[in-house]
Amino acid sequence: MEYSHCRLLLVCSVLGLCLCNQGARGDELTSDFYDYKCPGVYTVVQQHVFSSMRDELRMGASLLRLHFHDCFVNGCDGSILLDGDKGEKFARPNQNSVRGYEVIDAIKVDLESMCPGVVSCADVVALAAGYGVLFSGGPYYDVLLGRRDGLVANQSGAEKGLPSPFEPISSIVQKFADVGLDTTDVVVLSGAHTIGRARCGLFSNRLTSTTSSADPTLDSTMAANLQSLCAGGDGNQTTALDISSADAFDKHYYQNLLTKKGLLSSDQGLFSGDEDVVASTTKALVQKYSDDGEQFFSDFGASMVKMGSIRPLTGSEGEIRCNCRVAN
Repeated sequence: MEYSHCRLLLVCSVLGLCLCNQGARGDELTSDFYDYKCPGVYTVVQQHVFSSMRDELRMGASLLRLHFHDCFVNGCDGSILLDGDKGEKFARPNQNSVRGYEVIDAIKVDLESMCPGVVSCADVVALAAGYGVLFSGGPYYDVLLGRRDGLVANQSGAEKGLPSPFEPISSIVQKFADVGLDTTDVVVLSGAHTIGRARCGLFSNRLTSTTSSADPTLDSTMAANLQSLCAGGDGNQTTALDISSADAFDKHYYQNLLTKKGLLSSDQGLFSGDEDVVASTTKALVQKYSDDGEQFFSDFGASMVKMGSIRPLTGSEGEIRCNCRVAN
C-alpha cells in the first residue's frame, strides 16, 4: 500500500507538465474546451480522484468502468448517473457492479461552486476515468471534452447493449461494432481488467458445480482457490480481475491469459476461445500486448479517446446538469 501511495504522488507531480501540452483536436470535442471557461476543472477532478483512490485504490477501476458503461448506452452523455427506477444504474449489468457515483457528485458540487452551469457531468465522468487510469500507473491520454448531458436514461439499452462476461467473443465484438469500435478496441479495452475486482456471480459459471466440472481453460489451482472463495456465498464476494497485480495498471492482464489465469470467460476467451475471431485476431493481439506494455499503453489511450467520442451531445443538444443525478 505504501508503494501504491508513492506511485500516486509521483504521478501527480508530473501531471501539470502533461496538462500544459493539451491542444485542440477532433471535430466536436477538444482537450482545451474548458481552458477559458473553467480552467480549474482539471485540478478539481484530479484532487477528488486522488483523494478517493488514497482511501480505496480500487476506485480508479470503478471510475473507469463508470465511463465505459455510460458510453455504451446513449453515447457518452452522463445518463448512467440519473436516478429513478428506470435508470441505467439499476439495469442488471450495472447493479452491484458500477460504483463511484459519490465521487462524481462531490466533484460536481465543487465545480458548480467554481463555474456554475459550465462543466457537464458527462465530461466529469470522462476526466475522472482518465485520472483513475493515470493514478493506477496507466497511460496519460488527452481526454477530449465538450460533451453535454443527456435528459433521459435508457435502462433497456443498458440491459441489451452492454457486453456481458458470459457472451461469446463474437457477440462482444458485435456490440463494440454497434457503437463504432473494432476488434482491436475489444482487446485493448478489455485490458482495463488489469485493475479492479469482480463478483463471484460473474465467474461462477467457470467453477465446478453439481452439473458441470471446472472450465478447462481456467488454471486448476486458480479454479480451486476461486471455488473456496465463492462456496456458500451469495455471489457477491469479490476477487481481483488481475491476480498478478490487482491495483497496478500494466500488461499482466494479458500475461495471465497465456497461462489460463483470466478471471472472466470473456477475458480468457480472447486467447483460448475456439471462435474464428479469436484465431484470426484477438489471440495474436493478446500475445502482442503481453510482450509489449508500451504498445498496450499507447493503444489503450487511443481506444479510450475513441470510446469517449461515442455519440456525444454537443452544441445546444442536451443540457449542463446542476445535479448529476437529475435532469434540470
